[in-house]
Amino acid sequence: MTISIWRYSHLTLALISSLFLVVASVTGIILAVEPISHQTKGYAVADLDQVPLATTITALKDSYDEVLGLEVESSGFVKASVLTMEMETLDVYIDPFTGEQLGEVEERPYVYTFATNVHRSLFLKSIGRFFVGLISLLLLIIAVTGLVLLAKRQGGFLKLFTKVQKDYFESRYHVVLSRWFFIPIIILAFTGVYLSAEKFNLLPKTTVDQVEVPVSNSAQKYENIADIPFFKETTLAEIRQVEFPFSDDPEEYYLIALQDKEVEVHQQTGEIVSKGDYPFVTLASRLSLVLHTGEGNVIWSVILLLASASILFFMYSGFVMTLKRRKKAKGVSQMPDKDECEYIILVGSESGTAFDFAQRFYNGLTQVGKKVYLTELNKYSAYAKAKNIIVFTSTYGEGEPPTNARKFPRIFSTVVQPNAIAYSVVGFGSLDYPDYCKYAIDVDEQINADNKFERQLPLFKINQADFESFELWLIQFSNKVGFTIPVERPLIHKKKYKKVDFEVVERTDLNVDDTFLLRLRPVSKIDFTSGDLLAIFPNNDEMVRQYSIARVDNHILLSIKKHELGRGSNFLYGLETGQFFKAAIDVNPHFHLPKNAKNSIFISNGTGIAPFLGMISENTAQNTTLFWGGRTRASQSLYDDILQKSKSGLKNLNLFATYSREGQRQYIQDAVLEQKELVLQTINEKGTIMLCGSLAMQHDVLDVIEKILEGNQQITFEAFEQSDQLKTDCY
Repeated sequence: MTISIWRYSHLTLALISSLFLVVASVTGIILAVEPISHQTKGYAVADLDQVPLATTITALKDSYDEVLGLEVESSGFVKASVLTMEMETLDVYIDPFTGEQLGEVEERPYVYTFATNVHRSLFLKSIGRFFVGLISLLLLIIAVTGLVLLAKRQGGFLKLFTKVQKDYFESRYHVVLSRWFFIPIIILAFTGVYLSAEKFNLLPKTTVDQVEVPVSNSAQKYENIADIPFFKETTLAEIRQVEFPFSDDPEEYYLIALQDKEVEVHQQTGEIVSKGDYPFVTLASRLSLVLHTGEGNVIWSVILLLASASILFFMYSGFVMTLKRRKKAKGVSQMPDKDECEYIILVGSESGTAFDFAQRFYNGLTQVGKKVYLTELNKYSAYAKAKNIIVFTSTYGEGEPPTNARKFPRIFSTVVQPNAIAYSVVGFGSLDYPDYCKYAIDVDEQINADNKFERQLPLFKINQADFESFELWLIQFSNKVGFTIPVERPLIHKKKYKKVDFEVVERTDLNVDDTFLLRLRPVSKIDFTSGDLLAIFPNNDEMVRQYSIARVDNHILLSIKKHELGRGSNFLYGLETGQFFKAAIDVNPHFHLPKNAKNSIFISNGTGIAPFLGMISENTAQNTTLFWGGRTRASQSLYDDILQKSKSGLKNLNLFATYSREGQRQYIQDAVLEQKELVLQTINEKGTIMLCGSLAMQHDVLDVIEKILEGNQQITFEAFEQSDQLKTDCY
């Protein structure tokens, strides 16, 4: 419920203010360019705190017939209003040491004047100013509600800058950019509200009250202003404006605006004859204007420009996210009667991802003739003929339920099912978040505690909406119910690859498992690392196949199992030594061996050994352990030469091989469990564990590691799963 309030508030305010925000953002971008353009004129004076006011006044009087005023801009430009020898009044930028004219003050370009009028009042005068102030206030609230949503998504305010879940472009960068530009947008919105309040006289009235200061009649008079202490000791860094006296009459004073007060100064003695401090409201208004416009600071102007542009992106990405969520969460148009169905699918989904998987599962069951009812967890009730309940649910924030699942725990405890029911729970989440699938775990435990239910499959977690993992669960579920369920795969946007030429250096024959090695040389210079992927295009079509690569002796090494109907494996096996073909490197940074890792364990089965062959051969300074599982000893012989060569150059290399068809008939997870002390030591010493191979192997090995970490004081399994110590690349 809480999430809904924040989300709908965020969305509603964005919708209400969208048109005005577009106008404000576009004009804000234009206006942010102005101080940048202004600064590029190059008239800024460095070290204004080293320039005495006396020096500048003397230089100006020597250069011009009359000087009317002096202004030091926040940009560092020194501007003077002067009367030339030709009796011409000019506003010019000057060199404060010599009085030399650097350039004339130009008329403001029309585009900025136009943008300012639109930005401040929409050309509607007072009514427009009111709307601009209101939109600034709404933007402030939108930013705050967005921060709350971001905190809930990331698992708390202290985790705002933890890793962001991999998602589609709009969703991912809505989060990333909101972290970068939250503070600038808050400043823009708050100062916008403040300046609007000032225009409508909502702030206390402010005037500078000048107070006369007693002066001494015996004060020393100076012939030259350069000798007067006040003008010698006051620098241009303290000055905002100087109004010069009209004549040499001692009763005519310099009116000087300093940073925090105004003073009148006797032109012959340098005594302050009156002074008045600026009220807080005046100083706050001045600071608000500088922060809102970026005046005088190029870096801040660039930040404001990017922040204004980011508001446009937030509006676009927010609407895309809303449309996707609504599209994914739309219900089935013709749902059968719930009391007529044997299969009940319950969904808890915040972003729509779990709903999308549930919908595909529903379609598959319906296609094979089953009566299926799909609904939200919040709508859980008694089902007269239900034999099987399947829960698909995500987790939100710090283990909280999605909005449409928040009532389930309470409703479940009040509903009594008429029949015994088998159940399964599939959790969706991301290992980037600390409470990975937490709500699915809670639901699984709650249902399991009810004696009317029998757990059909253990809780299954799916990371990053990985469809291959879902297919693995689907196989297990199909085996339980005794029939195959056809599920449509989601469409995947094609990635554009940069293809380059590769030459086949070597291809081995097939071994006993129909596996072979392929060694390639890139014809052009390209970067690649063990753990990256080689994308190939069999028959020159666009249905890409990817293989994990090893970097060995600056060549790419692939380990490939040839399948009878496999297009990729048959294409590669058909290549001859010396032949060229086009492929692409797909950089896979999340599966690179950390450069500073000292202890590493590599775990693989079958051809998953490929990237580890490269990592072992190139990282001789590490303590490395390789667990590999194959069918027979003969399966391993394909890699013996490379492993022996690596072992001869790497003293701290341990090899543990298991064979499932001969000898002790072990699987890889068995060997990992046997070496539990080594695994535990590696984890506790912040070492890296990398897995490559089949998804089934990954699940089995992680189950073993979870057992090994039971009761471990240094790191829990859940924390290990979410840390950078664990890296997986399994399919």
